[in-house]
Amino acid sequence: MGYQTVYDRSMRDPAAFWAEAAELIDWDKSWDQVLDSSNPPFYHWFSGGMLNTCYNAVDRHVIAGRGNQPAIIHDSPVTQSKTVITYAELQDQTARFAGALRALGVSKGDRVIIYMPMVPEALVAMLGCARIGAIHSVVFGGFSSRELATRIDDAKPKVMVAGSCGIETNRVVRYKPLLDAAIDLAEHKPANCLILQRPQDPGTLIDGRDQGWAEALAAAEPAECVSVAATDPLYILYTSGTTGQPKGVVRDNGGHAVAMAWSMSNIYNVEPGEVFWAASDVGWVVGHSYIVYAPLLIGATTIVYEGKPVGTPDAGAFWRVIEDHKVSVLFTAPTAFRAIRRDDPNAEHLKRYNLGDFRALFLAGERCDPATLEWAGQILGVPVVDHWWQTETGWAIAANCLGIEQLPVKPGSPTRAVPGYDVQVLDETGEPVAPGDIGRIMIKLPLPPGCLPTLWGNDARFVQSYLATQPGYYLTGDAGYMDEDGYIFVMSRIDDIINVAGHRLSTGGMEAVLASHPDIAECAVIGAADQLKGELPLGLVVFKSGVARDREIVIKELVNLVRDQIGPVAAFKTVVVVDRLPKTRSGKILRGTMKAIADGKAFNLPATIDDPAILDEIAAALEAIGYAKHG
Repeated sequence: MGYQTVYDRSMRDPAAFWAEAAELIDWDKSWDQVLDSSNPPFYHWFSGGMLNTCYNAVDRHVIAGRGNQPAIIHDSPVTQSKTVITYAELQDQTARFAGALRALGVSKGDRVIIYMPMVPEALVAMLGCARIGAIHSVVFGGFSSRELATRIDDAKPKVMVAGSCGIETNRVVRYKPLLDAAIDLAEHKPANCLILQRPQDPGTLIDGRDQGWAEALAAAEPAECVSVAATDPLYILYTSGTTGQPKGVVRDNGGHAVAMAWSMSNIYNVEPGEVFWAASDVGWVVGHSYIVYAPLLIGATTIVYEGKPVGTPDAGAFWRVIEDHKVSVLFTAPTAFRAIRRDDPNAEHLKRYNLGDFRALFLAGERCDPATLEWAGQILGVPVVDHWWQTETGWAIAANCLGIEQLPVKPGSPTRAVPGYDVQVLDETGEPVAPGDIGRIMIKLPLPPGCLPTLWGNDARFVQSYLATQPGYYLTGDAGYMDEDGYIFVMSRIDDIINVAGHRLSTGGMEAVLASHPDIAECAVIGAADQLKGELPLGLVVFKSGVARDREIVIKELVNLVRDQIGPVAAFKTVVVVDRLPKTRSGKILRGTMKAIADGKAFNLPATIDDPAILDEIAAALEAIGYAKHG
């Protein structure tokens, strides 16, 4: 059955389509309604249904006789260790962890915040919460105490679960003092903390509040799975970069489990028993969806990687993991491949490894420039799929669905809408724009299963943030266009469309041109304030490793490239060469922050920034060419 047939079915009769997909999940009680549309714009999937997500991700595979299959492979170059956990072992650990939570008074509906590094215990904690119907909220390990405190006050957890430390390439990050400070700052005081003591830096436990992970699990009675409503929350995930009152994206149990299982076979073309690697972090949505839940729901093997694409120890790190563990499919961010390409532009490290089991690469999390897509395809010789999704949706909005039909690739496009998503490009009055014209990318309600039903404790903010712009539609916040073939081109955030002398231009389009230059590893284009034209595009570029050409010559080539491919209307004249770009820990380039620096405006230090020192470097580079004078 081809893509168009499947997509049309999902649009024509979504209830029948998703009821069929729900057969991938074991239900304790079938639903009363596949789609409950009685209270728009609040839609619910599988109302009346009962299930347990942990049972579906762990126990049922053991019952089916696959207990000896690896469920989790932990690969940690920073600690020089590898660990394999089978489904039977995972069942025992999650049951004991759930029992430890229950002994601390945690029950169905209670919240638990998890603040962990990339270790298998993070997955055990998430699944253990799901096992007893508790709602987990994972906060990226190493987040500041203030940011952690805002999440504690919003979620009001009964228990905190944390690692004593995280390990970076060249340093140990002490989590326990950050946790203690966060609890001191928070108005809500969690009753207990479970601490995974890592030998690299054990934390100091506070009497009466803190317990060691190992001791708590050893004393715990294993807990059975608790049946919950399909519409009950599974987890809360706070959107990255949040300041002030955080936005807690809610994920339900039923629709989420169905969407995750359906996506593994239909989008990623991964079957039970295969090895799937999402090179992300459990603190991000990719980690929730494709390190933890989706691979385990279908009975695949998932990899938990505690390392980097470069530097642990070199730009061949990913190839080593793929060979060692016979990875079939890798999912990572384009920024990871840009880093590999920057350090090893000729892919010399790749020659040392046998990637015989590897058959597809998926990229998401940041717009994938065509140059990176094409380079990855050339060196790997497998399909490279750029796909687009968001924390709020939890899974792909647009993708080349390899498990349905591999469509022709158009570099710069994440291909077409995934079945279930009615994607439309509208102008500011809510009317569809012509093919090729840039507009707001929106999704007609109802959103498919797995997407957020609301924000934690704040229905009004959910409507205001996502649904108020155009009644009946979800606002993605992204701008772009759709071509005559239905291919979606996500060009930038709506805020990154710049206005040059009345012409609305996409910074993403200019970035794609800059990235196509053979000397450029990565780049960003921002709209800097200009008294005459409103805004002018300003390019920041990072050279590939080993490039020794005259900077001024390369800059002239870049300016001419944009003039040739975008046109003089872009008024693109200024390029700054920098050593690196500021990013979040998930790899997103902080364009808004750089724009504020260029315009001399005050800005809040993003909570998710990877290295704040980079901002001083950017400010100095911009000041040298006449910007950032008032910062």
